[in-house]
Amino acid sequence: MLQGTLDMLILKTLLMGPAHGHTIAHIIEHTSEDILQVEQGSLYPALHRLEDRGWLSSSWGTSENNRKAKFYKLTAAGKKQLVAETTRWRQIARAIGLVMGEG
Repeated sequence: MLQGTLDMLILKTLLMGPAHGHTIAHIIEHTSEDILQVEQGSLYPALHRLEDRGWLSSSWGTSENNRKAKFYKLTAAGKKQLVAETTRWRQIARAIGLVMGEG
């Protein structure tokens, strides 16, 4: 994935509501028709980075399979960041399309 893309996808996924890491990865993979694979080695550092930046908050809870899990929630700052990153992504995607002769 391009630099920063995972962050944007995590923020977008959490727009639907709080979720734990495994669910976030599953939603991204399922929604992308399994084209985007999210590795745990990338996901959890990204979640911690987003939380450190104030774009996510977290709390402990119980997962669907009755295990202790950390649930992440989008903050107001995270929603604002998602808008900025979505705008940036659309500009980049358009520019790449132009270079590839698709525009």
